[in-house]
Amino acid sequence: MTITLFAERALLPGGWARDVRLEIDAAGLLGRIEPGARAEGAERLLGPLLPGMSNLHSHAFQRAMAGLTEVAVSAEDSFWNWRERMYRLVARLDPEQFETIARQLYIELLKAGYSSIAEFHYLHLDRNGRPYADPAELSLRLARAAREAGIGLTLVPALYSHAGFGGLPPGAGQQRFILDTDGYLDLLARLRPALEPAGQHLGLGFHSLRAVTPGQIARVLAASPIDGPIHLHIAEQQKEVDDCLTWSGRRPLQWLFEHCPVDQRWCLVHATQAQPDELARLAESGAVAGLCPTTEANLGDGLFPATDYLALGGHLGIGSDSQVSVSVVEELRWLEYGQRLRDRRRNRLVQAGRPAVGAALYQAALSGGAQALGQPVGALEVGRRADLLVLDGADPYLANAEGDQILNRWLFAGGDRQVRDVMVAGRWVVREGHHADEERTARAFAGVLATLL
Repeated sequence: MTITLFAERALLPGGWARDVRLEIDAAGLLGRIEPGARAEGAERLLGPLLPGMSNLHSHAFQRAMAGLTEVAVSAEDSFWNWRERMYRLVARLDPEQFETIARQLYIELLKAGYSSIAEFHYLHLDRNGRPYADPAELSLRLARAAREAGIGLTLVPALYSHAGFGGLPPGAGQQRFILDTDGYLDLLARLRPALEPAGQHLGLGFHSLRAVTPGQIARVLAASPIDGPIHLHIAEQQKEVDDCLTWSGRRPLQWLFEHCPVDQRWCLVHATQAQPDELARLAESGAVAGLCPTTEANLGDGLFPATDYLALGGHLGIGSDSQVSVSVVEELRWLEYGQRLRDRRRNRLVQAGRPAVGAALYQAALSGGAQALGQPVGALEVGRRADLLVLDGADPYLANAEGDQILNRWLFAGGDRQVRDVMVAGRWVVREGHHADEERTARAFAGVLATLL
């Protein structure tokens, strides 16, 4: 059955258009898109229409600890002692709790305007560090949580074998993460037929250069039949850079570009310590820089040099990572504000011919996010999946805005409350700011927190 929608204002690939009629086919794909059309026979959308945003980096289970590490342990608090708190949470999670946390997160993300997600998943084993009866148990729990919430999923299982560069043995806190290369390839083989019938996607993941060896990377790239995206944490912390220099004589990004075929399939997450020559190689490669500004701020990672990177023609997208924020608005706002604070200037992340910061940010993140997820999303265009976001046209800030002012108003003066409706693959999953399963899932989530914390 064809769904027909009508939007008075819609953000199309060429810019804003008026009176747009859209047809969505039975597969949930956008068919005919006609600006300057009539509304007869169509559902009228009650606000400006945007493509839904892709979230390119998520660790769902970390939503359970969001906000609980903001207590000083020492004057040198950093990512590394935050990680110890994360390990303590990991040690306690069972599969049912894990799935409930993910479903709660995915509903929150949908309500904030995300319509698809790349779940970077490295929690593979049981609480004793042994495989489940089905080694894909926790991966499949994530897939089910995404299906039930209604968010588009690219599952990125991550190979995690070592505690540091040079194949250091893992520590006790990492025991639930550890797979060898054969186990990882077996996991991918198990997941592919499980995900594809549900329209879910599969990528390759290496946790970080410190967690895998060069031989493992080479073997996975050669042996895996998966042709989806390839994700990797890289150059997030200065200690990581220093350790990589000690091991190889090269910085992490330098080593990667010299030893791996980095291209448009790759998403390099964080890269906050990137140097100018590394930025140039990243932009030239066509890979996506996966930026998570609220997490990077929360962990004290540093600032990715986004102004220089965009000037080089680089691709970027946003992710919620540690889940201290689940907001499209906050990620994009703080991506821009970080650059302003560093430069002591305003309006940093703009594009040629598009001086409105909100529009430039949103379009860049749409394109980079779709690329990093390997999904046909990111634009209101024939043949793309019908992942749609409707802002609240009754909101006074948005009702009186036109064109790119709409995105500037939302991203710099508004918030999640202005997200009215969200559609994924032709199905409404958020209506008037609410998800059909939000109350049941919130009750289950509250029970999980009461048990864990």
